[in-house]
Amino acid sequence: MGLLGTGLVLPFTLYYGLRLAGAEPWVALVLGGFAPLLRVLITTVRAHRLDRLGAFTLTVLVLNSAVGLITTDARLLMALGSWLTALLGTWLLISLCSRRPVLFEATVALMPAEAAARWQHDWQHNTVFRRIFQAMTAGWGIAFLIGAITRVAMSYTLPVDVVPAASAGLLLLLLTLVVQATKAYGRRHLGQTPTTVPARKAPPTPSEPGP
Repeated sequence: MGLLGTGLVLPFTLYYGLRLAGAEPWVALVLGGFAPLLRVLITTVRAHRLDRLGAFTLTVLVLNSAVGLITTDARLLMALGSWLTALLGTWLLISLCSRRPVLFEATVALMPAEAAARWQHDWQHNTVFRRIFQAMTAGWGIAFLIGAITRVAMSYTLPVDVVPAASAGLLLLLLTLVVQATKAYGRRHLGQTPTTVPARKAPPTPSEPGP
């Protein structure tokens, strides 16, 4: 997901880069939060469009940057920063009640048109395919919530410079477990994982429009 790289990986990388350059922890945290915001703004201006996922990402990053201006207490900033992860997890779980979970929409949006059309067709006509993405979306949502809760605990129990690496490592581990479990389910029930569904010609009727 774009948000995973923009909202989580980029601040993590910038934090340690700034700390190596001699910046104070709270300064590295604040600047690490502003950089993804600027990146999303530039991308939006260049694309001349803002879809639902982009609007969510932009809103979250704006609010996250505002939180970074509340205090110079690095531990408090790290604990407050976990709300971004919690919000993402909650959004993923809520999207299960919509016509298509956000994880499916975000994946399809990054695919070539022909492959995206096949996935849209499979979503409409393959129950197991839908179940795979619903399970993966639920798994990602729960992983983000666990990561958020754990980050708060880490913020007040671990050395300051260990917290970003430890929380990111835990989250990546949880997401990897979810992806591998979903792939195993796909191989067992579908014959292939969601990323290797074979090409099939769509029916002559028009595809159902996205939400």
